[in-house]
Amino acid sequence: MNYHFRQAEFSDASRIWIILQKAILRRKEDGSNQWQDGYPNSEVVLKDIEKGEAYVLVEGKTIIGYCAILVNDEPEYEKIEGNWLTNDDFVVFHRVAISEKYLGKGLAKIMIEYIEDFALKNNIFSVKADTNYDNIAMLKIFEKSGYSLCGEVYFRGSPRKAYEKVLTKAL
Repeated sequence: MNYHFRQAEFSDASRIWIILQKAILRRKEDGSNQWQDGYPNSEVVLKDIEKGEAYVLVEGKTIIGYCAILVNDEPEYEKIEGNWLTNDDFVVFHRVAISEKYLGKGLAKIMIEYIEDFALKNNIFSVKADTNYDNIAMLKIFEKSGYSLCGEVYFRGSPRKAYEKVLTKAL
């Protein structure tokens, strides 16, 4: 397939929010408490775009996935119960969501590969992320993508599994 990954624009906000709303509903249907507390919401998406941290996975002109990418910016990660693999610069991604129509095609894994490429292009060799204990799909993606479980972090009072992948420089 012909996918590309780009920074989101304000004109993308409504499509991103539709994808996230359906992902929030899927998490609920899966019996998860992740994203069931009013977060993320449309204001979060707008703030991501405003800060230049919103990214979309696109097929042709259709937005099919969303995530936020931050560099060295996750205060909760400083309080990890456990140990990160590195203490250098890092990329962190949050709010990964794939359009309902595109589920089951490995697109979250593809999006994470784009995030890793983003890190390498910025000479950053660590990618960190977290997810709920009950987000089985994301836990499997971390495992298949070579991420190491480093400990636990807390968001809005809930424990989350924290992962890191150390990237190698391209030859």
